[in-house]
Amino acid sequence: MGPHPDRGARGAEFIALVAMLFATVAFSIDSMLPAMPEIAAELTPAAPNRAQLVVTSFVFGLGVGTLFAGPISDAIGRRKVIVGGAAIYALGAVLAARAGSLEALLAARVLQGLGASGPRVASLALVRDRHAGARMARIVSFAMTVFALVPAVAPAIGALILAAFGWRAIFGAFVVFAALSSAWLLLRQPETLAPEARRPLRPARILAAVGEVLSHGVVLRAILAQVFIFGSLMAVLSSTQMVFDKTFGLGDSFPFWFAMIVLVAGTGSFANARLVLRLGMIRLVTTTLTVEFLFSATVAALWGTGLLPEPLRFPLYFAWTTSVFFMLGFTMGNLNALALEPMGHIAGTAASVISALATALAVVIAIPVGLAFDGTPLPLFLGVAASLACARLSVRGLVPAVAGP
Repeated sequence: MGPHPDRGARGAEFIALVAMLFATVAFSIDSMLPAMPEIAAELTPAAPNRAQLVVTSFVFGLGVGTLFAGPISDAIGRRKVIVGGAAIYALGAVLAARAGSLEALLAARVLQGLGASGPRVASLALVRDRHAGARMARIVSFAMTVFALVPAVAPAIGALILAAFGWRAIFGAFVVFAALSSAWLLLRQPETLAPEARRPLRPARILAAVGEVLSHGVVLRAILAQVFIFGSLMAVLSSTQMVFDKTFGLGDSFPFWFAMIVLVAGTGSFANARLVLRLGMIRLVTTTLTVEFLFSATVAALWGTGLLPEPLRFPLYFAWTTSVFFMLGFTMGNLNALALEPMGHIAGTAASVISALATALAVVIAIPVGLAFDGTPLPLFLGVAASLACARLSVRGLVPAVAGP
């Protein structure tokens, strides 16, 4: 008898396990933020802005890897892809720790991103194996509430390791994290994809599945919205350390401020989990995007026209950054659930296509916004406002699909 999707970790343990697998990406990004000035000074002193590519190169590898992780998980199961991806991720971390140039570091970060795509995509498919629709959105929202603790403490962990051992030692923490999450999965969560439900890795079948995903109106529009939302997030993550340091002179206390931002914003996922069954996924997404666009456009106008008094500039930037992270709790889990709801029979491949497009295209948005940093957050405000306007247009009139098998 094949695996049963309801077996294994349950309740709070299942949510915590999924949260830890999700957190592979956040930990890999956020713990590097305090190290950017040191990386820039050592590897690219003539062009310190290029240190931002440590973030976007990882995200690029993540986007490429997700093209393959899902179809492979549909063929061989979720657990093997998660553990195999963690091994590739750890290898990338070892190579990054030994990098002698920025180019070598970026290549290793791309490899890390490729590996991280396994836990990211296969864990989402694992949740879809066990839950669908608003209930899946609720599980993902609860997982993201727990997951929020990781980006809250990751910069502080990175700063502590940086102070004690240097920036290269941060990559050792990635190896430990991957080993712990893999061990937990292997010990507590059986495979959720039965052998009879698996799809062989045949190009024709994969292309047919990809075509099915991209031809579905609800799925495609949910993907477009994720592209613009994730692009906004990546732009903020790429630039925020420099804004704290160069604009406000708070580089030394950045881990504290970032922890405050993420802890406050993490309540968004919890609130979404409580509200989604009552108000619905689409209503929460559209309302959140509308409010966040208006806030971002207002902040950009106030800063750009010089109407914002100096004493209010940092409090408003802090509130705005918090609101961008808060927005994720009411959008990304719901959009993933909307996109995967009619794709249960090809959940792995669908998760791959959704994640790959959302991640790779988000990098296209984030890189120019990040490199436009001019000592002020104005380019960031404008870039995020434009991106959120596009996200809101993407979900205009969206109607959920009927749940698939």
